[in-house]
Amino acid sequence: MPAMNAFYAQSGGVTAVINASACGVIETARKHRNRIANVYAGRNGIIGALTEDMIDTNRESARNIAALMTTPGGAFGSARYKLRSLEENKAEYERLIEVFRAHDIGYFFYNGGNDSMDTAHKVSLISKRMGFPVTCLGIPKTVDNDLPVTDCCPGFGSVAKYVAVSTKEAALDVLSMAKTSTKVFILEVMGRHAGWIAAAGGLAGSQPGDAPHIILFPEVPFNKRAFLKKVRDCVKQHEYCVIVVSEGARYANGQFLAEAGTRDAFGHAQLGGVAPVVANMIRENLGFKYHYAVADYLQRSARHIASAVDVRQAYAVGKAAVEFALQGKTAVMPVIKRISDKPYRWRIESAPLSRIANKEKMLPRRYISGDGFGITPAARRYLAPLIKGEDYPPYINGLPVHVTLKNASVKPRLNSKFVV
Repeated sequence: MPAMNAFYAQSGGVTAVINASACGVIETARKHRNRIANVYAGRNGIIGALTEDMIDTNRESARNIAALMTTPGGAFGSARYKLRSLEENKAEYERLIEVFRAHDIGYFFYNGGNDSMDTAHKVSLISKRMGFPVTCLGIPKTVDNDLPVTDCCPGFGSVAKYVAVSTKEAALDVLSMAKTSTKVFILEVMGRHAGWIAAAGGLAGSQPGDAPHIILFPEVPFNKRAFLKKVRDCVKQHEYCVIVVSEGARYANGQFLAEAGTRDAFGHAQLGGVAPVVANMIRENLGFKYHYAVADYLQRSARHIASAVDVRQAYAVGKAAVEFALQGKTAVMPVIKRISDKPYRWRIESAPLSRIANKEKMLPRRYISGDGFGITPAARRYLAPLIKGEDYPPYINGLPVHVTLKNASVKPRLNSKFVV
């Protein structure tokens, strides 16, 4: 059987280590050229397949591909674009298979989160129905850590490390000035529905009274009266209060504290910044001087402080995806199986995409303290290994060095155009 080509795409919000997964895919595929002739990457994710705008990774040197390991962002471009069902938009799937057929693409590796796993699953089913079966593998990536089955998601460990370190350092700053100045500091972190990142902020404190003093999780309905009392009591006892708040913090009726009223490409509510909302609540009711910070893209792009565990896992799932595909597996995702906490040991297994697509893993209630404002020892046991180890990028003149790929285009073979 002649070697087929592979299509790799990055999807959704990128991470500090998604390119390590790309490196794992490309380097592993290059070791099996008798089975995978080339890896084409989608320019701007799945859109690159629909518009036949693909990147020839064979044009990149082994050195440049290896440098993806220390480069944040999405090296080939990503996109928030969700393929609808076959009944809703048959033309999208017909176009996808048309492009795959034209370029002899027999493997599809989709590197993303919940919606991406759904897309990979759909393509695996529909490609068979259309007479051109494609081996489809999902590759986990999400800073939110909300994919089920897998112990953790590549991208999360590095964000968790960034948030824990930032909380710890900011707390020392605030404490220094608390007697005469700022009493409250608020750090807003990502996490629309799941509070994994907010929980990671709890790693900053190891002793009673250490910051963060309050964590606001999406899983715990926000109670304004209880929250303000907690802030007041904290300042009275410690002279300052450090708060980590998830962007998805919400009231008991499900309304986000900071819903902006708009929707993104996946239909998700656009959140408008919960930190200033909480800060104003404190100012109006308690009168404390405050400062707040919104970690936003900084937390997910901070490759300079990436977790070494996270980097290794990101590469491992990319490598495993290719190996599983060559073993004949399809419609599966490489997952991380935790073997032990101390020492932290893990291995890669596979799980059907049908168990993962469109499902979210919430922060378990046993990881949240009884008052709803902190983490438990069980959460600490789970989180602590994921932020371990340093894996610094190379530096020149005080700045990290990142690779810029050629991203040479694959010559189109179709006459028709497709507009997304």
